[in-house]
Amino acid sequence: QVQFVESGGGLVQPGGSLRLPCAASRSMTNVMGWYRQVPGKQRELVAAVTSGGSTDYTDSVKGRFTISRDNAKNTAAYLQMNSLKPEDTAVYYCNTHPSLFRWGQGTQVTVSS
Repeated sequence: QVQFVESGGGLVQPGGSLRLPCAASRSMTNVMGWYRQVPGKQRELVAAVTSGGSTDYTDSVKGRFTISRDNAKNTAAYLQMNSLKPEDTAVYYCNTHPSLFRWGQGTQVTVSS
């Protein structure tokens, strides 16, 4: 079993930036993903990155978010979020893609003025 710990969330004004780190309890060579969920809606995949560094994004965050991973130890992934919008407000989680392991507690991102 692998445990994920997400951090870096907070309250930010529209147009602001946040960087979310994700720490995995062991080395991961799987495709890693960042997901988000708002109350009453299904969790959605926001971005994914392969071990080779190829990335993919949901349309709503393209050009604003950047996913990366620590390829030295393969125990961390990151989500750089720029030009944040109120509709980015959600709890953000990391996991493999597809998700194979138990979800962590996530980190709350609130975009509001």
